[in-house]
Amino acid sequence: MRVSRHINQVNRRKVNGPSAAVIRYDEDSGEEPAVIAQGKGYVAQKIIELAKDNNIHIEEDTLLLENLLDMDLGENVPPQLYAVIAEILLLIEEMERSY
Repeated sequence: MRVSRHINQVNRRKVNGPSAAVIRYDEDSGEEPAVIAQGKGYVAQKIIELAKDNNIHIEEDTLLLENLLDMDLGENVPPQLYAVIAEILLLIEEMERSY
């Protein structure tokens, strides 16, 4: 008998460790946002540590993360994800103005 169980995202993170993806976007360059780093487990922990050490904002969005992890490094983010990324960038800009 095969037993399958549903694992929610919180439990999945406990079992598999964290996941992380990094996008680069420079409004002045006119380039599209691109995935420049990604990983799971130990690699994701290191990405998160580096971001925190360098005061880089970390946003948790499970659906966006899943899409970014499916992409190849260096690949441009597809236009379908621009709305989500724009919301995150506006939030970051707002937070930076508050500090």
